[in-house]
Amino acid sequence: MPTPDETVARAIGERIQNIRTRTGKTREVVAGLVGRSEDWLRDVEKGRLKNPPALDVLLRLGQALGVRDLTEITGDHELLVGIARRAGHPVVPDIREAIESVDLSPAASPIDAVELRARVERAWRLWHTSATPRADAGAMLPQLIRDGRRAVRTLDGEERRAAAAALSGAYALSEQVLAWVADAPLLWLAADRCMSSAETADDPVTLASASWVLGNVWRATGREDDAYRLATDAVALLEPRLDGDQEAQALWGACHLHGAITAAKIGREGDALRGIDQAMGMARALPAGSAHPWTLFGVANAEVSAVSVQVELRKSGGALDAASIVDPDAVPSVDRRARLWLELSRAYAQQRDWLGTLGALRTATSVSEESMRSHPLARSLAVELVTHGGRITERQSRALAGQLGVTC
Repeated sequence: MPTPDETVARAIGERIQNIRTRTGKTREVVAGLVGRSEDWLRDVEKGRLKNPPALDVLLRLGQALGVRDLTEITGDHELLVGIARRAGHPVVPDIREAIESVDLSPAASPIDAVELRARVERAWRLWHTSATPRADAGAMLPQLIRDGRRAVRTLDGEERRAAAAALSGAYALSEQVLAWVADAPLLWLAADRCMSSAETADDPVTLASASWVLGNVWRATGREDDAYRLATDAVALLEPRLDGDQEAQALWGACHLHGAITAAKIGREGDALRGIDQAMGMARALPAGSAHPWTLFGVANAEVSAVSVQVELRKSGGALDAASIVDPDAVPSVDRRARLWLELSRAYAQQRDWLGTLGALRTATSVSEESMRSHPLARSLAVELVTHGGRITERQSRALAGQLGVTC
């Protein structure tokens, strides 16, 4: 007969699995967010542990699953623990304050919409070029968001629409910075504000850009079908502007890449490969060096996305083949360069090639340790290396896990 603790552990595990399944999150992602292995989470969900996880672990699980009240997991209505707010990086509280606060005071001086846009674009360049993008770009965002909100409130006509487009860009960057290090409600709010500002700007390119951002959030939170439809709608919105408008052309290609990765996550291989082909055709047609400031769409970006598509389709051999033609130094974003190596690490892990997994993940970490510490897939892979890599990689795997802030 099961002990009381075993019965409680089984009930908690069932609730965790039900919440995870309902929200469309994979074991790999949830386990990575709490710094544990996929096998450990499977044991938790199946009630194979003699005792339920400790409170601090339950809190991290609640954060990863996006629950607002820990009783959704524990079922103990006497235990009320608010866990909605999460700060997995020092920049999160200040960005949260800028997004959530209400400031009705007039601007101390007029805010120039053109200058506001230039500041937003500088922040995006910093995001793409820094090895610590969250720390560096994130530090610029609170004031950008405050100034953008005041500009939209105080300007009129075309200036107001231009300010709204710039503010949409600031919210879009905040979504990138907050992903995986903030709670789901704050991430959703940033994406919603991004789209709302784009609607105020009333510009097809800005609306499609915001759709790219919102689609990223939908894809990450289990709404892949909605995300794919949104990417398709954004492509259609841009179609009339493709003749001679390089920004629209680049964003059209970026939306195809977003749709391709989303289609791959839900097993629609034909749509995924077709999206990569269409995006690559546009990338090759654009002048060298041209890029949308948010997405940095281009040939190298399309090649990295092709690797991601193969990994999502669990075709590890195809992912390694796709990666063989990518020049990492040509990838214009440090964060995405690190992501390329992370995708290679995932491909090697699918083949149970733990030496390859370790080597690729170490390279990803050397490119941007901050990005890998923040990404649940990197943290999950670090745990998998320790638990499955064997004696030959154990010492190096434990050192890497510690570098990524994971306790094994």
